[in-house]
Amino acid sequence: MPSSDSVVSRDKPDSRDKSQITGHGGIVAVVGRSLAEFGSLVGQEPERVTGARRTDSGWSLLVDLTELERIPSTTSVLATYRLDVDESGGLVGYERLRRFVRGATD
Repeated sequence: MPSSDSVVSRDKPDSRDKSQITGHGGIVAVVGRSLAEFGSLVGQEPERVTGARRTDSGWSLLVDLTELERIPSTTSVLATYRLDVDESGGLVGYERLRRFVRGATD
């Protein structure tokens, strides 16, 4: 049976574990900075982050962006981009992975 020191309470998050995982102000700060930089670069505000994972050199984010606004909005064309960002959220590179109609499902 594990000692009481090694048991992690599910009621209270351990702030030490979060800082080790996210670093440099947390994943929210990293995502915020990278989205602002990406939005400024492409001239549009990203809609949402659909994925985030740690890499050896920082973070890899999946971001959706409206590329062509249409009426009705369910026919608008969106794209998913992969953003490669460093530890502090600075944009290192990006690429478009796919385009799709807002009303489409996978």
